[in-house]
Amino acid sequence: MSEDEAPGLRTDVPHGARIWNYWLGGKDNFPADRAVGDAVRDAYPAVAEYALKSRRFLVRAVRHLAGEAGITQFLDVGTGLPTMQNTHEVAQALQPTARVVYVDNDPMVLAHARALLANTTAEGTTTYLDADYNHPDLIIDGARAALDFDRPIAVLFMGVFGYLDDPDDAHAVVRRVMAAVPSGSYMALWDATATTEEARIAAKAQADAGSPYATRSVEELRGWFDGLDLVEPGLVPITLWRPDPAEVGRPEAIEAYGAVARKP
Repeated sequence: MSEDEAPGLRTDVPHGARIWNYWLGGKDNFPADRAVGDAVRDAYPAVAEYALKSRRFLVRAVRHLAGEAGITQFLDVGTGLPTMQNTHEVAQALQPTARVVYVDNDPMVLAHARALLANTTAEGTTTYLDADYNHPDLIIDGARAALDFDRPIAVLFMGVFGYLDDPDDAHAVVRRVMAAVPSGSYMALWDATATTEEARIAAKAQADAGSPYATRSVEELRGWFDGLDLVEPGLVPITLWRPDPAEVGRPEAIEAYGAVARKP
């Protein structure tokens, strides 16, 4: 995709969505993104598998929300580039009438969303907001055009808050968005941790390459779920959150913790 196809696109500045696209084997990235991706992979060779496992957590979480929890409305904040089993595909496979709002502020993400993220069912709706999570009120106002804020909504924050230095800033975004959705809504969230030396080296490599990503302590992440009721098994490494029964043996924990929680 060229800059003409996505006005405002800065190809010389690495962007998180495109770095992840590179790790996942995609083609929608540029030399600046690949330079960061390679630097992290040199320090942490398993990063591509890490990216894939994080995506699988999203799929399992959305399946739970659309299936067991019966949620039909989804607000996916920090969407990233379209890849395998996107939120609307998973949700609408279980809830054909599901409404999904994607939020991102990268021109390439938005261009791809409009081109590729079409409804999987005739009854459902899939829409997109050009917004930054640093402005949660704009997200809430924009989402109201597509979602019914009198009925439960599942809010997704999937590995997106590492670009905020202060965990309190992330907590403020979470509080504002979750305050706007009604009782019976859910939040699914994960973010990167760094409890091992290998993970700390990888985080430093990414920062040194020009795209710093702040890792969190488990307790910082736990604080983001204040006031919400955690769904079993609670806040755990994302590979251990309701793993696919088809997987052989117990999955290996990775440096990313996440959970799904319900608003009372």
